[in-house]
Amino acid sequence: MPVPLFDTQTPLAPLRDELRAAIERVVDGGRFILGPEVEAFEREFATYLDVDHAVGVANGTEAITIALRALGVGPGDEVIVPSFTFYASAEAIPPTGATPVFCDVDPETFMVTPETVRAAMTPKTKVAIVVHLFGNLAPVEEVEALGIPVLEDAAQAAGARAADGRRAGTLGSAATFSFYPTKNLGAFGDGGAITTPYPDVAERVRTLRFHGSRDKVTYEEVGYNSRLDELQAAILRVQLPHLDGWCDGRRAGARAYEGAGLGELVGLPVPTPGSSPAWHLYVIRDDDAAHLETALRAAGVECRGYYRTPVHRQAAMAPYAPQHDLRGTDEAARTHLAVPIYPTFSEAQATEVVRAVKAAG
Repeated sequence: MPVPLFDTQTPLAPLRDELRAAIERVVDGGRFILGPEVEAFEREFATYLDVDHAVGVANGTEAITIALRALGVGPGDEVIVPSFTFYASAEAIPPTGATPVFCDVDPETFMVTPETVRAAMTPKTKVAIVVHLFGNLAPVEEVEALGIPVLEDAAQAAGARAADGRRAGTLGSAATFSFYPTKNLGAFGDGGAITTPYPDVAERVRTLRFHGSRDKVTYEEVGYNSRLDELQAAILRVQLPHLDGWCDGRRAGARAYEGAGLGELVGLPVPTPGSSPAWHLYVIRDDDAAHLETALRAAGVECRGYYRTPVHRQAAMAPYAPQHDLRGTDEAARTHLAVPIYPTFSEAQATEVVRAVKAAG
């Protein structure tokens, strides 16, 4: 049977009436920008995460740029970022005036390590971006112990928990989220948020997201037009109470893969010790991932290699490319392959995927 890579429709089916009512509430209210829905979502998201401040912005990319500026990043600074990640993690740095400095990752966990971050540090290092890639958790505390602030890129990790119970988005000086429709918590368009325990950082984020102004009259700095809109906030409010259940479904899917024997055929994702990853994507490792991808697609199993060309090898990032090899990054890029996972992923589907992997040889 065909097995899709994503299924965003089935989890939302029971919520359709509530979603329609939320949309109608916004339309009837006539407030579409920075109104009561955004304020309510910011409170509810902060409560869910157990963090002091959550600020809605237009998308996850601008969330990174704005968060970096709110942390004091500017011209002449350097920001460390992994190269094995979505392009936006690095793309968001140059608009601050700072320089992206690429660090390596562990090819088994796909995460930065204190050692890879330390190797990229210079006297100009201002912030390190750690990416909770694929819904796993990066070692935030260990990187902070190097003496630099950490910005969590939690775009793929809504619902993930660390070993001590804290959630992704509460571990560093600030964190950014994307609510792109395929994310664990997805809007019906673009959307994002920035979280932080620091009131001064949150206040600067609010100013920067609205043209650098606090009152629409006085403009303190050059900012952005980057606001989560009311419709998306209302839609996210309906879904937020279901996020933990959806992440539990993803974890059950991961266990189904393990029970079906996938680990006997390929390398399975390696969770951070003691953590509960959100598994936005379930990414396996194979020495011939390109062949496996072709075979699985032929068998009706959707799959994808996401970052075959690491960010530091992209043409636009040539001015910032490191002079040394990022060997873990290159290995991760070559060997990774995302296979299906979603909240309603079943044991039967896991068995079908494992059967196809086995047949691929």
